[in-house]
Amino acid sequence: MNVLKPEIGEWYRGATNALFEVVAIDDADQTIEIQYFDGTIEEMDFDAWNEMLIDESIERADAPEDWSGSLDVDSEDLGREFEDNAQPAWSKDTSRLTPRLR
Repeated sequence: MNVLKPEIGEWYRGATNALFEVVAIDDADQTIEIQYFDGTIEEMDFDAWNEMLIDESIERADAPEDWSGSLDVDSEDLGREFEDNAQPAWSKDTSRLTPRLR
């Protein structure tokens, strides 16, 4: 049996080749909360995780490079031009300023 403990923040690939991240582990309830790449959240118990290990239907995976999976972002939004709202650096010498007393 493959020993692969669930770790929060780690990514895995399941039997259906679906990519998911472990987002929470509740030892008291013996449950693992996972979030699929598309944003769907699911809860499984420790027994279900162990069954996946026995069946060898789970493996550790790299985090996806495309971060937009769980976000409601259209492809044209990813390529849009953003306005430059940067503020100019202060040009005045503020070392001589004193606070005003009321």
